[in-house]
Amino acid sequence: MAMRRGYALFSILALSLLASSVRSEETETKEFVLTLDHSNFTDTINKHDFIVVEFYAPWCGHCKQLAPEYEKAASELSSNVPPVVLAKIDASSRFRVSLLSRSSETEKQSGPASFEIKSGEDASEVVGDKKVVVVGVFPKLAGSEFDSFLATAEKLRSDYDFAHTSDAKLLPRGESVTGPVVRLFKPFDELFVDSKDFDGEALEKFVKESSIPLITVFDKDPNNHPYVIKFFDSPNTKAMFFINFTGESAETLKSKYREVATSNKGQGLSFLLGDAENSQGAFQYFGLEESQVPLIIIQTADDKKYLKTNVEVDQIGSWIKDFKDGKVSPHKKSQPVPTENNEPVKVVVGESLDDMVFNSGKNVLLEFYAPWCGHCQKLVPILDEVAVSYQSDPSVVIAKLDATANDFPRDTFDVKGFPTIYFRSASGNVVLYEGDRTKEDFISFIDKNKDTAGEPKTEDKTAEATKDEL
Repeated sequence: MAMRRGYALFSILALSLLASSVRSEETETKEFVLTLDHSNFTDTINKHDFIVVEFYAPWCGHCKQLAPEYEKAASELSSNVPPVVLAKIDASSRFRVSLLSRSSETEKQSGPASFEIKSGEDASEVVGDKKVVVVGVFPKLAGSEFDSFLATAEKLRSDYDFAHTSDAKLLPRGESVTGPVVRLFKPFDELFVDSKDFDGEALEKFVKESSIPLITVFDKDPNNHPYVIKFFDSPNTKAMFFINFTGESAETLKSKYREVATSNKGQGLSFLLGDAENSQGAFQYFGLEESQVPLIIIQTADDKKYLKTNVEVDQIGSWIKDFKDGKVSPHKKSQPVPTENNEPVKVVVGESLDDMVFNSGKNVLLEFYAPWCGHCQKLVPILDEVAVSYQSDPSVVIAKLDATANDFPRDTFDVKGFPTIYFRSASGNVVLYEGDRTKEDFISFIDKNKDTAGEPKTEDKTAEATKDEL
């Protein structure tokens, strides 16, 4: 779940960057966005070095709004070296709506997992100044350490470049070394780092941790984007600091943030520095406003979020320390609690979810919707009729929550599309509604699953199995 959310957030960041980079650009009549379907999806993905794929639905309002900006971005990025390809696929029938960024693995999966460096020319070609490369140095290309290195290279070959040599003098950057040793070259921080631990798990951990910058930068530079992916792929708690990169205090804020990141290195925290101008998608995702910049948001592995807005330089370190000491309360994305809630279908927001659902002692049918969702709009009059039918039964509540604007516990409510409807009985049994969307079917479902007269209803096997799956 954490990895899925990480890729989703990276995708949102990527799209907001693409859109902002082409606001004033004009496009030619040529269509630069590739159109994919089940017949050409795999082949197209595999033949491009870097490709961004939009999984869209024809009825999705956000998708329609994105289309012209996406086309403009495709036009501009097609001239990059290497080119960045943008594509789209109608996901309404075969795929879950999401966004995927990935690199082609076809070339990397063929041939040996580690390249042998035999000359200075080989070394210059393999060890560049803009990528991470893991190089094993061995007195002879044999033995247990060499075998362990090759095994790790085979395991991680799709994500990292590996090479090996018996002549350390061929390697750039720094003094020659005496093997066996693994030297990881990188275009950031200290430029290279060594390890002599050839235990499989230790070597894998060394590669993964050392290949992420102390501070991952999200800005317009496409060279930084692979590190953003790795940042969100990490199981660590993630601290994200969004500032105005062109602001007067930018360099002071960056310097202090690096100081804090250095003092917290190896303590389970990963750090990202984001350019606020290119991070509008992230602000929407977290329910933030640009007026709150500079801001820090921390996201834990269990998806809890902690927020500090309008941060002063001297507050960065102390606030992160307070977070680590458990002195900061979680932030909850929420619309304002309605001052009046008199319609038949009650409005639930993030801040009122506990009171209106979990602690209400009521039987609640809760719709998770998106404002732009056509299916949700068609459901409005039907749920109104259902709610009216239960006006004489105070134990039943029909409610709705805008899932794009409010946080909710995703381990309880697994919302993959809209509308998604759950029923929570007064005694706490949670059941996903999967029936037809008619007034009669909703009423039958509610009557079957609700608790009456304060007595919990015995769960049938289907409901219990559904609950276990949650």
